Amino acid sequence: MIRWLLGPIGLCLAAAQALAADPVTIGVGYLGVAGTRATLSLVEQPAENDGLAGAKLAIEDNNTTGKFLGQRFTLEEHRIKEGEDPVQAASALAEHNGLIVADLPADALLKVADALRDHGTLLFNAGAIDERLREADCRANVIHTAPTRSMLADALGQYLVWKKWSRWLLVAGSHDEDKLYADALRRAATRFGAKIVQERTFEDTGGARRTDSGVTLIQRQMPVFTQQAPAYDVLVAADESEVFAAYLPYRTWDPRPVAGSAGLVPRSWDAAQDQWGATQMQNRFMKLNARRMTALDMQAWTAVRMIGEATSRTNSGDVKKVTDFIKGPNFEVAAFKGTRLTLRDWNLQLRQPILLVDGRMVVSVSPQEGFLHQVSELDTLGYDRPESKCKLK
Repeated sequence: MIRWLLGPIGLCLAAAQALAADPVTIGVGYLGVAGTRATLSLVEQPAENDGLAGAKLAIEDNNTTGKFLGQRFTLEEHRIKEGEDPVQAASALAEHNGLIVADLPADALLKVADALRDHGTLLFNAGAIDERLREADCRANVIHTAPTRSMLADALGQYLVWKKWSRWLLVAGSHDEDKLYADALRRAATRFGAKIVQERTFEDTGGARRTDSGVTLIQRQMPVFTQQAPAYDVLVAADESEVFAAYLPYRTWDPRPVAGSAGLVPRSWDAAQDQWGATQMQNRFMKLNARRMTALDMQAWTAVRMIGEATSRTNSGDVKKVTDFIKGPNFEVAAFKGTRLTLRDWNLQLRQPILLVDGRMVVSVSPQEGFLHQVSELDTLGYDRPESKCKLK
């Protein structure tokens, strides 16, 4: 009986000692760009705190556990204004925060990573989906919670092939990021056995995207733009620049579904996600922010939760110990996606399921049934180890 009591008593004493001692402070920085990017849809305009709100929620979650372990998490934000040097901003943030969640364009992120390499700072890329950040331009001090374009495209491609919608009409925008997404969709088609029957380019000629006469003009333009196409099952749009894709559903010449940048869209997270306990997460987020949780919010939340998980498992706030554990074989984090998420050790990309959503519901979750892998089915999304060109440095 005495031995049986020693375990609970010991745990209580340890917890009491942790609560009595001064907590170890783990400083987390959040580095983003000032302002928001306009979208075609008024209901999808990003909030000023897009991403940051997710990080703040994760700080609360970390502190809930941390108070029992003598750990306290803080968050310091910096928004880079136009013309401001991202390296200077990151260096100032790194003085008090050895762990930084970054929502930056690829080039800025690389500059920051290289500048902070010798400072022992660990960066979490929560925003940039560029493939090169995980391939030729990968860095050993950057962990990626944002999915890549190829992961998003493969998730969509698997579902379309599973549906036997294997003939695609690919419509891509004229901007560089549109072309990169189109490349990822072509790769997905080749990888999973779909056929792109024709490609078309929607040229961005400038001008107002929304006008009083816009609906009438678009209703005439889109059918004409999509007519006389070879027989196809689904129109797949690559429009990261937000110029035309949102106007395609219900306006194509042929009655066909739309996917990619509009219609059925692949995302790391969506406000409609309610499986695997996600409803309580969505409710907590809504209570704090009076809005729905976006993919960027979730990617930032996941980054901060990775920090919390590593500090609790190592019982340390030391950045090197936290970094080594996250990169190690025993790390995993729960993120309301039905499976524990782990890190690809060859390029530091977080493995994760991808949701396929239509703006109101989660239609499906990839990887799809039947797409197998010898290590993890999640590695059927994006570039696998044998394909990788990453040499961490």
